[in-house]
Amino acid sequence: MAIRVVHVATGNAGRIALRQVVEDPRFELVGLVVSTEEKVGKDAGELAGTDVVTGVVAVDDLATALQARPDCVVYCALAETRFFEALEDLKSCLAAGANVVATAPVPMMFPWGLLPDAMIDPYEDLCREHGVSLFVSGVDPGWCNDLLPFAIASTCQSVEQVRCYEIADYATYDGAPVMFDVMGFGREVGDLPMLFQPGTLSAAWGIALRQLARGFGLELDEIREWFEQEPAPEAFDVAVGTIPKGGVAAVRFTITGVVDGKEVLVVDHTTRLRPDLRPDWPQAAQEGGSYRVEITGEPSYVVDVCPTSARGDHNYAAIASGAGRVVNAIPDVVAAEPGIRTVLDLPFPATKGIFATTLA
Repeated sequence: MAIRVVHVATGNAGRIALRQVVEDPRFELVGLVVSTEEKVGKDAGELAGTDVVTGVVAVDDLATALQARPDCVVYCALAETRFFEALEDLKSCLAAGANVVATAPVPMMFPWGLLPDAMIDPYEDLCREHGVSLFVSGVDPGWCNDLLPFAIASTCQSVEQVRCYEIADYATYDGAPVMFDVMGFGREVGDLPMLFQPGTLSAAWGIALRQLARGFGLELDEIREWFEQEPAPEAFDVAVGTIPKGGVAAVRFTITGVVDGKEVLVVDHTTRLRPDLRPDWPQAAQEGGSYRVEITGEPSYVVDVCPTSARGDHNYAAIASGAGRVVNAIPDVVAAEPGIRTVLDLPFPATKGIFATTLA
C-alpha cells in the first residue's frame, strides 16, 4: 500500500521533492501546502513541473492539509530566516500523528549538544505519544557529511582525519535570501552576514561534526570555525542580481572538530560566484562544483562526487540529491522507532524501491 504523503513548500528543494512524490509509486500525495498566493488552487502536478494531473490542489494552511491524516509529511520550507516558525510547523505535523522527513530546520538533523533539552524534549515526547518519527537531512549538512564518510571509512583499518568539502560556483543559484542574507554575497568585506556571526558556523555544521563524532565513537573537545571573504574585482551579474565591485564574490569557511588538540573532523566549504576567483582555494572536480571526502588513515582516500542532472546544472543536481535523500528515507522513517531519527538510526542505505521510480 502506498504511503500517504502531505508535501510542504515548492521552492528550489520542495519542487524537486514534490515531483518525486508525485511520480514515485511508493507514495500517494494527499495534500500540498504552499506559501505564495499565486500557487494556491493549482494542481500539485503543475507545481511539480510535470504533466500529471493529481487532483491534489495547493492550500496555504498546514492545518487544513493535515486533516488528510497523512502517514508522512515532506517538509521543504525555508527555515534559515524563519527558524522558530519552522520548528512550530514540525510540532504541528507530529501532533497530527504524521511522521516527518524534512530538509530543514538543519539543527534538528542532530540537535543534541546544540539545542537545550528543553527544546528537544517536546519533539521526542510528541513522537512517542503519537508513534511517529522525525528525520531531517540534505546535502551539506547532510549525506556528504554522514552517509558518504561513514561508507568510505567503514573500509579503513584506522582513521586519523575525515575532511568533507563542498566546492561550488553559486552564480546560477537563485535563492536570494540564502545568497544575500545568509551568505552575504554582494556586501562589503567585513560586513558580516548571518552565516559569519560568531558561533553560527559552529551551530550550523557543528551538528554534522557531532554526528560524525557519535558514529566514530569520539568525544569532541571543541569546535573551531574560520572564514575568509573575497571581493569582486569588478561588478558582474549572477542569477540573484548584481555583485558590485568590491562586494563579496567568494567565501571559504571551515568548521573543525578537535580531539586531544588534533583536528580530526573538518567541514571545508569554498563558494565562488566566478571560477577565476581565489585559484589557491580548493578546486572542484568538475565544472561548476563537486563534493569531496578526504580520509587520512589506512588506507587513505580522496573521493570526489560530481552530481549532474538532465534537468538542470550542478546547483540543481546538488539540490536534487538532498531532496532525494529525504524522500527516499520516507519508508524507513515511517517504519522506525518513534523519536528524532538520524543516519545512525536508519537502515543503511535507504534506497529500497528507488528502481521503481519512473523519471519523465
